[in-house]
Amino acid sequence: MREFENEAKELLIQVLSIPSVNHKDDEGKVAEYLQTYLTEAGIEAKVQRIDETHANLIAFIPGENPGKPTVWNGHIDTVPYGDLAEWETNPATPTEKDGKLYARGASDMKSGIAAMAYTLATIVKSGKKPAYDITLVGTCDEEKNGLGARELVKAGLLPDVEEVLIGEPTGLNIGIAQKGCLWLEFEVFGKTSHGAYPEQGANAVDYAVRMAERLKEFVTETAHPILGNATAQITQITGGVAPNMTPDRCTVLMDMRLVPGQTKEIIIDKLEEITKEYAEETEGQIRIECHVKNDRIAVSTEPEDIFTKKLQKNIENNGVSPKNIGINYFTDGSIMLQANSKLKVLLFGAGEADLCHKSNEYVYLDKYYKSIEILTAYALDK
Repeated sequence: MREFENEAKELLIQVLSIPSVNHKDDEGKVAEYLQTYLTEAGIEAKVQRIDETHANLIAFIPGENPGKPTVWNGHIDTVPYGDLAEWETNPATPTEKDGKLYARGASDMKSGIAAMAYTLATIVKSGKKPAYDITLVGTCDEEKNGLGARELVKAGLLPDVEEVLIGEPTGLNIGIAQKGCLWLEFEVFGKTSHGAYPEQGANAVDYAVRMAERLKEFVTETAHPILGNATAQITQITGGVAPNMTPDRCTVLMDMRLVPGQTKEIIIDKLEEITKEYAEETEGQIRIECHVKNDRIAVSTEPEDIFTKKLQKNIENNGVSPKNIGINYFTDGSIMLQANSKLKVLLFGAGEADLCHKSNEYVYLDKYYKSIEILTAYALDK
């Protein structure tokens, strides 16, 4: 047993015990708890209060050497509990069983932010300094709109760095790439007619589905060596007013998981190109209006980058053989990258990605402790 295990576990239990369900609880209470914890360790920490239920944590730890400052980031909110009947334990109360700690947020990603906070607090309390400046940022609302990261950037509180390490669940592997996310809603306008004479109208539902299928084909033909192919699907569709009327309006929402090189501008340009074809086909009876509901750019850091190699070295030195992996979900890294195109983003955490947003979420405690050992070595590595 490692000497620090009880202390580290207690911190994680405390953080997991603070409800921070996105858009339900006051996520800022996690930020306030961690501010107190870090301040008591001798670290300069503050809370950026955004509104009644949202706040960010910002803590600064000066390093021994100039240059190469890094941001460590983790989100402090969680998704809802889901169907409580599917849980074997109370998701609001951390429960230890068979070397695992069960609770909502155990993998995604309170184990990540707790490991980072514990690591930095322990380094400072021991009288040491990290090799270079580290800013720890705990962001709210990551699970929905990224309000925390956006407000952080807007307020100029994100330091001018080139490296961001995010404690998302990777099972101690290195996340070098993550897909972007585009939620594109488009409304198709056609022409109504009697259901018995469809040729006299322009069926907005038919054309909307055809547009979506062609757009899906265009998006998914692009691939990335780590992330694989981009994906696209219709997730919401509404249209039509009666069984015997040709629908003159249809609204489609598509969820697209994009790879590096794909942007909303490229996608929308393609949709407008497709629409122009159908407008000509129907003598101007088909038109669209587009609305971007979410735009997170894809993120990728090279396997041979010095940032990747440094993290890999410190993981291997602690007895773990990491893989370079890609993830299909988005993180606050995409918002930070949009604000600073120089950023290199890596993901590293003890949690398991396949447990995220599911019932009976847990983290392996041994991986949590191991992540602290790795983060400590990484922070001190010159």
